[in-house]
Amino acid sequence: MADVELKSVSKKFGNTEVLHSVDLRVEDEEFVVFVGPSGCGKTTLLRLIAGLEDVTEGQISIDGNRVEELRPSKRGCAMVFQSYALYPHMTVSQNMSFGLRLAKAKKDFIQKQVTEAADVLQISELLDRKPKELSGGQRQRVAIGRAIVRQPKVFLFDEPLSNLDAKLRVQMRIELSKLHQTLNATMIYVTHDQVEAMTMANKIVVLRDGYVEQIGRPLDLYNSPVNLFVATFIGSPAMNLLNGKISGFSDNSVEVEVNGGHKLSVACSPGTSAATGAPVQLGVRPEHLDMTEHRDTTISGKVFAVERLGGETYVYLSMEEGMEITVHAPGDMKVSEGDAISVGVDPEKSHLFTEQGTAFDRIFSQ
Repeated sequence: MADVELKSVSKKFGNTEVLHSVDLRVEDEEFVVFVGPSGCGKTTLLRLIAGLEDVTEGQISIDGNRVEELRPSKRGCAMVFQSYALYPHMTVSQNMSFGLRLAKAKKDFIQKQVTEAADVLQISELLDRKPKELSGGQRQRVAIGRAIVRQPKVFLFDEPLSNLDAKLRVQMRIELSKLHQTLNATMIYVTHDQVEAMTMANKIVVLRDGYVEQIGRPLDLYNSPVNLFVATFIGSPAMNLLNGKISGFSDNSVEVEVNGGHKLSVACSPGTSAATGAPVQLGVRPEHLDMTEHRDTTISGKVFAVERLGGETYVYLSMEEGMEITVHAPGDMKVSEGDAISVGVDPEKSHLFTEQGTAFDRIFSQ
């Protein structure tokens, strides 16, 4: 396998720049996920690495070698597409071996590669079937098997699970993670689903409008987002946001007033640059709001919806100024629509953002 490095990579389609000077390094054997909303440039970035699009500016290196001028077949990448792209008139075995046959590999080698890949993907009994005889999950395994037999330096996945139903997506996420461990492969994966990113990646690259917003391990992005966009994009349900203003400072914290006069202190680095009275947004994840224990700092609201999922419950509150928040509670929590309740806020798990959406530096780690 190999590492992948991008230096100041930009891409224009006509006069429209869709990627802006991207710098990124994917280490050998890493599983890196590009995540972001539709149109953010994540698939374009993947296609630049594969060679399916030409770089406008910048350099791409794979295994230490510059590749931006090389044809796709010379880069050592294998790509798995969202649409599977299987030949309907070929059997599973023929689909998996197509690239090797095109490269005029020896028959014994082709047979060995197909057999080993089929064993890894648990599709050995399907080798004589045509794609129309397979389920969606089986077709996706065949598409992955076609990539495996080529023994690429880098695997590239373009939203490969988006056509599957919810239950099968969960199963295939686990299978792909196991495959990564089995092959010790370098994998780059594109998705708009932040749950896929959080559960599969060693490292996540969050993109928006062609810019890289943040790069880091899943829990680093979850616990320490650098701005409001990353904070609300990573995490399900999304982070709650409350409008507020700075009401004071102490040595290592900022006092914030929210929800019609409720005040709490958020730990921040000494010397945090902000003025008393400055508008801010307080971010608190649903699981960091407390309905079961007393806290000094509470916010109040009226329940307008309750979702009971068995082992957990989501409670939705409407508050002053039209704000709404989501609270993660135990499955047996006794609460009903119309209830007026107070919810405890953990200031050490709260996030503070400026009016421009930049996160305040916090002094604690999680």
